[in-house]
Amino acid sequence: MTLSSGRQNPNPHHVNRRRGKNPWKFVVITLVTLGVAGLLAVFGYFTYLYASLPKVDRLADYRPPIVSQVYGDDGSLVGEFYLERRTVVPVEKIPRKLIQAFVSAEDSNFYQHRGLDYLGIARAAVKNLLSLRKKEGASTITQQVAKSMLLTPEKSYSRKFKEAILATRMEKMLSKDDILYIYLNQIYLGGGSYGVQVAAETYFGKNVEQLNLAEMAMLAGLPKAPNTYSPIKHLDRARERQAYVLERMVREGYVTQAEADHARATPIVIKSMKKVNNEQSAYFLEHIRIKLEDTYGMDRLYKEGLKVYTTMNAEMQKGAFEAVVNGLKNVDKRQGFRGAVKYLVESEVDDFCKKIEDGIDTASLKQGSTYQGVVTAVDPAKGEAFIRVGERTGIISRKNMAWAGKVQFVNAWGKQEGKGKSLPLGSVVFVSVLTPDANRQGAVFALDQEPEAQAALVALDPLTGAVKAMVGGYDFRRSQFNRAVQAKRNPGSAFKPIIYAAALDKGLTAATTFDDSPVEYESGGSKAWKPKNYDNIYRGIVTMREALTNSINVVSVKILEQIGVGDAIDYAKKLGITSPLAANLTLALGSSSVTPLELTAAYGVFASGGYRTTPYVITKVEDADGRVLEETAPQVIPTFTNQSTVTLTDASLPPASGAVSGGPAAVPVIAPETAFIITNLMESVVTSGTGQRARALGRPVAGKTGTTNDMKDAWFVGYVPQLVAGVWVGYDQEKSLGAGGSGGQAAAPIWTEFMQRAVAGIPVRDFSQPADVTFATINPRTGRLAREGSPGAIQECFIAGTEPTAYDGEQDTPAADENASDSEGLPDWVRAGRLPRRYENR
Repeated sequence: MTLSSGRQNPNPHHVNRRRGKNPWKFVVITLVTLGVAGLLAVFGYFTYLYASLPKVDRLADYRPPIVSQVYGDDGSLVGEFYLERRTVVPVEKIPRKLIQAFVSAEDSNFYQHRGLDYLGIARAAVKNLLSLRKKEGASTITQQVAKSMLLTPEKSYSRKFKEAILATRMEKMLSKDDILYIYLNQIYLGGGSYGVQVAAETYFGKNVEQLNLAEMAMLAGLPKAPNTYSPIKHLDRARERQAYVLERMVREGYVTQAEADHARATPIVIKSMKKVNNEQSAYFLEHIRIKLEDTYGMDRLYKEGLKVYTTMNAEMQKGAFEAVVNGLKNVDKRQGFRGAVKYLVESEVDDFCKKIEDGIDTASLKQGSTYQGVVTAVDPAKGEAFIRVGERTGIISRKNMAWAGKVQFVNAWGKQEGKGKSLPLGSVVFVSVLTPDANRQGAVFALDQEPEAQAALVALDPLTGAVKAMVGGYDFRRSQFNRAVQAKRNPGSAFKPIIYAAALDKGLTAATTFDDSPVEYESGGSKAWKPKNYDNIYRGIVTMREALTNSINVVSVKILEQIGVGDAIDYAKKLGITSPLAANLTLALGSSSVTPLELTAAYGVFASGGYRTTPYVITKVEDADGRVLEETAPQVIPTFTNQSTVTLTDASLPPASGAVSGGPAAVPVIAPETAFIITNLMESVVTSGTGQRARALGRPVAGKTGTTNDMKDAWFVGYVPQLVAGVWVGYDQEKSLGAGGSGGQAAAPIWTEFMQRAVAGIPVRDFSQPADVTFATINPRTGRLAREGSPGAIQECFIAGTEPTAYDGEQDTPAADENASDSEGLPDWVRAGRLPRRYENR
């Protein structure tokens, strides 16, 4: 008998069927669960999207980043600060035809849809599916505004969802004109232009309301690809796109076929309304920008449309920039041609030229401008090379590269080995444009070279301290270091007038004589210091005038030794020198570094008649609503006549726009007699000394050259009564400027070119002679009085009471002067080393 542990199943198939139902039930439950979870996830995602989306209502008060504008001393626009160059215009000012052109090209159903164009989406989807690529988009103008104003530029499905949601919200809150107002002011249209107003200025030199239909259609074609359809760079493509826009306008009923045909036939004149030349003003503007950013912060400066009124004179600034560029090129070319910048193989030319073309923002090359070009063919027999600059071509002949010496044209690719300079095919060289290209062909070039040396120029009104022009280097794009205010370099002999002025105030005169002969000083080491004259010529007995006129080093050291180094340093500080100065006799030779602005401002004390003004660049700052945020009054300075009367006047140059008159009085730091005599001495430097190049100005000029050891630094600082300017030339990493690198050869020509333009509209004026300055006839070999007609006798100027009293061979006698205090006949204030009482505390 068989025992059983439990009841047996009479129907074994029953269990299998019951177990067979469980997997299906599990699958269904799983699918349902996943479906519900998916729906919840989608719902949660969209809930999150709705909750995290930015508020649309902020668009109702549309305030995009707008340009902060900088104005010169005559109220003209000289610069701009911006993140996006944009001028906002109300929709009522935008021509209706221009709006219709954009609507036709970008969103033909704009006035019918409520944010999303479902028909357009379907049409684009079909076209993209058939072409197997994204051939057409379907974003409405409203969606474009949502993307531009409220979202990041990321490319993702989530951003498209956000864009769609925001577009529908915008349509509920804003009118169609509100949306168009934002769109047409916000959109980027190429050439650095944001919004239709700036685009109209950039391409056609017009305000938006002045555009004709042809120009409107061309602008409306830009959003699709601003660079591809740029009228400046690709007028043919821009015309094709214009035709498409006009065709769309006809189809939408905005213009007739006749109007469209007329617009297509209308000539397009590309003429940029370039309001400012940032290149020529870059260093001045950067100097201002740093000050403004420190005061107001980046957001306010770049986004809130400040109006900044400055001391810059636009014509002087342009002249300063061009003088520096021309002068540095001349200095550089005297060193010879350095050869090609680099050498390309044939396959590299197209890519290189494309990059060059991308950087050219004009329809044709600008006459006088410099570009990088590639030698693509040569004709040694004719002495010509064919140069490609971007997409343009031209020629360069041997005549237009004569400065480079013997340069061989080589009809082969790649750098050539061997001695001498050569230009094989593929050579990349700098060329300047003599004759611009026509239809991108036929330009005439001259071989050029980008200078390695640098320069700085700063000019200011000595009566107010207003900085009129500032250039801090050859090319701001290449180096933002502003050498006019940041570079401290040895001034060399350009520092001597400060030593000589201190000597005058210590009782020496222009007729005081010194022995120009070698001398040596113990230096504390094993080797004595022996100052040498620049030209290695020693002239024997010379007056102070002759010593300064010919920049005699030995005499300058002896003068400093006589007056004392400490007193000379104090005197320099009184003139506004703030840099540390060496407390030894090398100070006489300009061994202590100063900035060009520092030294130029110190010379301004001489030009102003003894008054120190504080250099400044900003006169007024207003916010976008016209509220004054800061204002600087020009300093007022007494003007001394030859009767020694004092009259309070404003500057001889016009005050900056927006400045208030009646500002604080300038600080008197030296007597006007001293200022006049040192000026008179520096006039001799120009008429018969090391600064003779400045004679080309054709008016009274005072100035001084400066050259440091091995010609590492070249200076010229000089002035007329109404304007003082200083120029420095040298390498950032100190090395010799080489042949022609002295102050008279490298710096003075830059100064002269600038000043010829700067003073063209300023009246010719003599330096005012104070009543206490007298003239006497002297013998320059002895410094004593000379009788009229004596051989070699000259007229010399003196502070009353300091002139010599005896002729050669006679004993000096005390002068009968009410101010005399001792047997030498010196006024009290000269002996005391201070200003006369009538000039103190003014």
